[in-house]
Amino acid sequence: MARKGALAGGIVGALVVVEATSGVLQGYYTPLFTDIARHLGINDADINWFEAAQLLLSAIVVPVLARLGDMIGHRKVLIASLIITMIASYLIAFAPSFPLFVAAWALQGFYVVWLPLNVAIIFWRARQQPDTAALTRKGAGVIVVALQAGAIGGALLGGQAGAILPLWGALLVPAVMVTIALLVVLFKVPDTGVRGGGTIDSFGTSVLTIALLAIMGGLSLVRLDGITLWVVGMVAIGIALLFVFVKVEQRQEHPLVDMEMMRNPALWPVIVTSTLFGVSVLGAQGPLSTFARTDPDAVGYGLGLNSATASYLIGAYVFSLLIGAGLFARISARFSPRSVLIGASSLVSIGYLALIPFHDNVTQVVACMVVAGLGSGALVAALPAAAAAAAPPEHTGVATGLTNTTKTIGGAFASSAFALALASGATVALDGTESTAGSMSGYIGVWAICGGTAIVATIFLFVVPKVAFSGSGDTLVAEAGIDLQADPADAAETPASTPSPVREEREQ
Repeated sequence: MARKGALAGGIVGALVVVEATSGVLQGYYTPLFTDIARHLGINDADINWFEAAQLLLSAIVVPVLARLGDMIGHRKVLIASLIITMIASYLIAFAPSFPLFVAAWALQGFYVVWLPLNVAIIFWRARQQPDTAALTRKGAGVIVVALQAGAIGGALLGGQAGAILPLWGALLVPAVMVTIALLVVLFKVPDTGVRGGGTIDSFGTSVLTIALLAIMGGLSLVRLDGITLWVVGMVAIGIALLFVFVKVEQRQEHPLVDMEMMRNPALWPVIVTSTLFGVSVLGAQGPLSTFARTDPDAVGYGLGLNSATASYLIGAYVFSLLIGAGLFARISARFSPRSVLIGASSLVSIGYLALIPFHDNVTQVVACMVVAGLGSGALVAALPAAAAAAAPPEHTGVATGLTNTTKTIGGAFASSAFALALASGATVALDGTESTAGSMSGYIGVWAICGGTAIVATIFLFVVPKVAFSGSGDTLVAEAGIDLQADPADAAETPASTPSPVREEREQ
């Protein structure tokens, strides 16, 4: 019991600081976007380039950094990513031009690797306990609660700081918080001592990078000119290169992503779910905000909220994510983790599909978003923990990192699709003039897509073995159909040239 308490109050307590800081980064800048645009002399629409640049970089760096974490230690890579994020955050405060600001904003996106690395650290620290999976789920739930609380606090703090400080002073606050998080990791998070060995697959990394650049770059162009031949061509090239990447990885001794691992029936549905989940959790918040701000007296739909009252709606949604993440581990102790994943994904689908008939007033919209938020919060905590439990021990970082990478790609697809949906058809105001509001049919399309992808994710999760994610130690993988021969205590001593247990099984 003492060791469990040390895990919860020691390393998890320190990682709470890191994830709370991540939440602040995600929520703090939103109230300041208009001020930033005026400072840089750009239009409000150009703010989309911040998100596009950061999504692009994060989709590329997460699998590489996750693999490095497995190779040289998750703590080392966490520290490196904190340093890069810290430098970028200070650059954001003082960037004098739009290009430099976009570059700094993109580099700040290294924070997306914190959650998978933190879950991997918790998994390895809990590995000496008989209930590894349960402790990992509990720890993941705690740090995701901190993440969501940080997002709520960040939005409130950003609005207040922008009102009382000059812009550069307000933009310094996140940089200071990242600095504090870095110091906490340096002094409070010990090294697990686990090294997976191997080398970075440079060729595979290059192919994956070009593929993601093509896909994300093409999706970014959708926001400028809609679907054009350039967009279709770039996305098609990217998808083709992903197939090349799979073939390349199958031939590598030390692949960036072990494709045999991806065939694990307990893992691939989790990765697919992460992609589909990214559609709603990353792509739908913008449409929710604009629908809340749309004036029903002008166009006949929307909630007509101002910026202050709209923030309460967003806050209710984010708070429900926090509750869902907090309840995840407790509910998983009573029911199977697989059942919790299915239930959480079902809540997301119910919440968004319910918005189609129920969107006439604030009460209806808040009720629907709280239902979706409870499921989303559970999934944010559950997916990396489930990936860590289902993956071979030497690939926990890669597996948890893939949940973030695929979620980002899903969000990028959704962001572009939703932009087109909302722009489809000119919206006519009640006075007969053309309006700049998104079309009602577009909003219904957004909610239908979010609900539909959640239903598809639920179906995929039924493929997961019923006993998945609920064992401990090596049985976490063995229950999913993979036999690990190596003693987990010897993982740190595995030579770099030793093939992974999964690869050994394939070769036999």
